[in-house]
Amino acid sequence: MNRRSLLLLAMPAITGCASTRLLAETDDTPARDYSEEPYPVRRVDRSKFAARYHPATLAAAAPERPGSIVVDTANRQLSFVESRKLIRRYGVAVGASGHAWRGKAVVGRKAAWPAWYPTDEMHAQAPGLPRRIEPGPANPLGARALYLFQNGHDTYYRIHGTSEPWTIGTEASSGCIRMINEDIIDLYGRVAVGAVVLVV
Repeated sequence: MNRRSLLLLAMPAITGCASTRLLAETDDTPARDYSEEPYPVRRVDRSKFAARYHPATLAAAAPERPGSIVVDTANRQLSFVESRKLIRRYGVAVGASGHAWRGKAVVGRKAAWPAWYPTDEMHAQAPGLPRRIEPGPANPLGARALYLFQNGHDTYYRIHGTSEPWTIGTEASSGCIRMINEDIIDLYGRVAVGAVVLVV
């Protein structure tokens, strides 16, 4: 049995199996104040999403060390490992067919309201794309981005916010992991540069 198979066996403990205990939902906590953000953060109506895509704190055994991120592409969920017994779970959108990426990386860089530079491959698929898209609510990277590196090199894959929150729970991206802007802001504050990211 390989590492991916072992992790997928462990993932039900993260993704809401009966053996987990839900500690808190974002919907039950006071709304965060985004007035200090340089651009508007559009709040998302969570009732439009299945409960499994709502941010939640779970009591569950963690398959990775605290501070790590595990992305379960099949279930469209990202889990931040807070401790050996505590997981913070979010809904995500993952890579569309032909663009999906799996592997192990580290957070090599973090950026708030980043500019977006489409890759050469994206320009080949959509020749009209500009070379740079300025930060702001319409930027495809959204409010925050975590840049994934392997062996000191940028993979060009990101965990980032999105200007298209309706894509959460789907296969929609060019391989990156999309999150609702409110959720990536929350995750960004928890994750350190150098954190391990495992996409399975």
